[in-house]
Amino acid sequence: MSNTNEQAAAAADKKKKKKQNPLVNILFNIVVPVVILSKFSNDNYLGPKLGLVVALAFPLLYFIWDWRREHKANFISILGFVSVLLTGIIGVFEFPSELIAYKEASVPLIICLAVLISMKTPYPLVKKLLYNEDLMNMELINSRLSEKDNTKEVDRMLVRASYMVAASFLVSTVLNFGLAKYLIHSPSGTPEFAEEMARMTALSYPVIALPSTIVLVFALFYVYNRLSKLTGLEFEQLFNIDLDSKEKEKTGDDNKPE
Repeated sequence: MSNTNEQAAAAADKKKKKKQNPLVNILFNIVVPVVILSKFSNDNYLGPKLGLVVALAFPLLYFIWDWRREHKANFISILGFVSVLLTGIIGVFEFPSELIAYKEASVPLIICLAVLISMKTPYPLVKKLLYNEDLMNMELINSRLSEKDNTKEVDRMLVRASYMVAASFLVSTVLNFGLAKYLIHSPSGTPEFAEEMARMTALSYPVIALPSTIVLVFALFYVYNRLSKLTGLEFEQLFNIDLDSKEKEKTGDDNKPE
């Protein structure tokens, strides 16, 4: 009985645990540091060195906060820190501005390679991100897959999805490189360089994020649509949604006097 109570308490704690907001994650680790580097790292505001330190503080502090909360490394924080550090070094030490194009392309390329390499390990990134017990009703899904003898088909599905996700970051790599080559021409460390960096940041969302996101969303749709067919479950049954409470609410509404 005590084990049952402990399991129930653990399940309750898991449900109560607040999920990390991906927008806050991206804001602290990428958007704010880039804005500080491009807009406030000139001599009229923070200066190049202090601007670099302040910009680096955001992903670093977010990483520490998230580590204490989740007890695991935040990949976006690490990537954001490295990206901001490289941009700052190019600006502070006035390295050739042409390096920005390679730096911008390197971040999504690293993610692309990480997705592909992880496929050869017991912990593929796509499975960790899209097919896990925090997001999905794994107990029910695995039971249905065993009944229908479709377990191996899921592995093949995740391999295809991994290639799709890797492709989305490969598209981002090419577009990042092209946009940086097109926009960045001024010597690093100059106000013109900072303005070009700010313009590139503003354009990166419609020019780069949109096409990459479309490919990523297609991969998500493929995984969940295919999984629904393999298990015979409805779309909402795949996820950790409290269907019992929804059913009770529906029943309660039906029993209300007209």
